[in-house]
Amino acid sequence: MHDISAPGFLSVDTIYLEPAVEGFARGREILARFPAARRIPVASHWRIPELHGNEGLAEDWLHSKRTTLVLGVKKGLAMRPNGRSADFIAPSTSNGCAMACAYCYVPRRKGYANPISLFVNVEEVAAAIARHARKLGPKPEPDQVDPVDWVYDIGENGDLSVDAMLSDNVRDLVALFRATPHAKGSFATKAVNRDLLAYDPGGKTRVRFSLMPERVARVVDVRTSPMAARIAAIDDFVRAGYEVHVNFSPVILYPGWEADYRALFEAVDAALSPEAKRQLKAEIIMLTHNAALHEVNLRWHPKAEDWLWTPDIQETKLSEGGQENLRYRTGWKGRWLARFKALLAETLPYCTVRYAF
Repeated sequence: MHDISAPGFLSVDTIYLEPAVEGFARGREILARFPAARRIPVASHWRIPELHGNEGLAEDWLHSKRTTLVLGVKKGLAMRPNGRSADFIAPSTSNGCAMACAYCYVPRRKGYANPISLFVNVEEVAAAIARHARKLGPKPEPDQVDPVDWVYDIGENGDLSVDAMLSDNVRDLVALFRATPHAKGSFATKAVNRDLLAYDPGGKTRVRFSLMPERVARVVDVRTSPMAARIAAIDDFVRAGYEVHVNFSPVILYPGWEADYRALFEAVDAALSPEAKRQLKAEIIMLTHNAALHEVNLRWHPKAEDWLWTPDIQETKLSEGGQENLRYRTGWKGRWLARFKALLAETLPYCTVRYAF
């Protein structure tokens, strides 16, 4: 793992940008932050042969994460119904990540290292969310997502805590939800960026800190904030006006996982204030892996596959997007999930499970 505030965590020296980027104020602001960076015009943030589909980058995975930035304009502004972690998936203001979790699904979609792409038309994204929320009006009844507000996931394809180091997109989205009735933003993160404590969310943005046992995270959560730092941040973010949940994702099964998770739950319990405990809820998401990602990981981080690739307890399943993924075996997965939830209820009885998969 890594301190994202350390010098050199991001050292952007190459920026790929779509032609329209410099026509947006946010695009000009971001470019001004990196005056010495080499600028390479591209027709589309999706089609950059040097990055996407370039097998040669597998061995140079972390370098491109640290040094490369892509700037583009978000085209599709539709809200996708979700009903699991959020009511809707909002149009992303980013894609890709400077961190390098070995199980991440995004490289499977866009190709290899997939560094951060930022979209500079954040005002259009925010306006689309606000229009959507106005049309919906008040939420008619409580549900597993939220008892009061319509919840929009604003970080599906990246990590907004790191995005906020590069632009004010995240600050703008937090401000949007603070001012929008009946709507709440939500994003999961594996990074602690304390700049977000000054954003004044007013209870209208939910941050979900992803947690797993330290000895696993040390191998698979590459370039992320240490687990102790994430746990310690929960109280600070609650005091700053965020709703803070925990995201046990992905749950990776291995001999001794129950003892390790018990220790993790006990660490959370010991660290949280009564105020943080009262509002705490959790998501549980069991590991999904993929044969293609397994092959890529073997080239840059084979040790991670000792944890992720366990075909004796996994089976192939077709995803909603039509990909062949590996998940824990049906039947057994349900039993393991039940054991996980029982352990959580025993050690953190105040932590409601909002969603488990």
